[in-house]
Amino acid sequence: MTDSRHEQLQATRKSWNAATRIHNLHKSDQAQFFRDGGDVLFPEECELLGSIDSLDVVHLQCNSGQDTLSLARRGARVTGVDLSDEAIGFAQKLATDTGLAASFIEAEVVEWMHQTPERFDVVFASYGATPWIAELDKWFAGVQRILRPQGRFVCVEFHPLVWSFGPDLRPTGDDYFKRGPFVEPVGDYVGESGTSLQSVAEVDATNELPAYSWQYTLGEIVTLAVAAGLQIQVLHEYPFSNGCRLNPQLVAAPGRRWVWPPGIAQLPLMYGLAATRR
Repeated sequence: MTDSRHEQLQATRKSWNAATRIHNLHKSDQAQFFRDGGDVLFPEECELLGSIDSLDVVHLQCNSGQDTLSLARRGARVTGVDLSDEAIGFAQKLATDTGLAASFIEAEVVEWMHQTPERFDVVFASYGATPWIAELDKWFAGVQRILRPQGRFVCVEFHPLVWSFGPDLRPTGDDYFKRGPFVEPVGDYVGESGTSLQSVAEVDATNELPAYSWQYTLGEIVTLAVAAGLQIQVLHEYPFSNGCRLNPQLVAAPGRRWVWPPGIAQLPLMYGLAATRR
């Protein structure tokens, strides 16, 4: 790893640490939520995952572990991996407090995938994973490496088109074909999304620490997955966003979703990809 890449990763880690503290302050007692049977997964990822009971599942870039624990609730032997020590510490405590069995590893995910001796039946990533990877080809190669033969890869992700729209829904945002890096703090998307992401409290704090992210077109993502040795089974595009209010003009819909306002042509806000290891 080059010195500049190491510096970028450390900056991104610090930004995510700050953002994670803010995000979790917005939420109520999360341990009680899970003890009461709570589950934060959406139908789209559950459909693509299928049954995961008694399977070994790794959740890449797991953040604070809420989705990871929801996978455990569905019977998986699950491991979460994330760069942020703040997120991993929170996830480990949440697992202990809820009694749900999950293990968590603090690591840079690409390096970890290329070094770990562990192998999994399912590799899962969702909602803001791929944009934080500088070399997505190595990320996909890592996915292929840690999958068992015929293992499944599932990714539900925000569509790269969404970052091209400005706050007025005009195409004044990021150029769809610009690679990056884009340098800006990790935002308070939890507070901006309200109860769709379990935000119930105002937080008087902001994150000003820069993080590094990259842009990939949907064509690049699919091509890199295939080049890594994954056989794509499903590629869905969805005209709604689960949980996260990606643009202030989106309007709330049932099921903790955000949709295009009336009178606006619907474009994809998310995609879902499922593949197997060849």
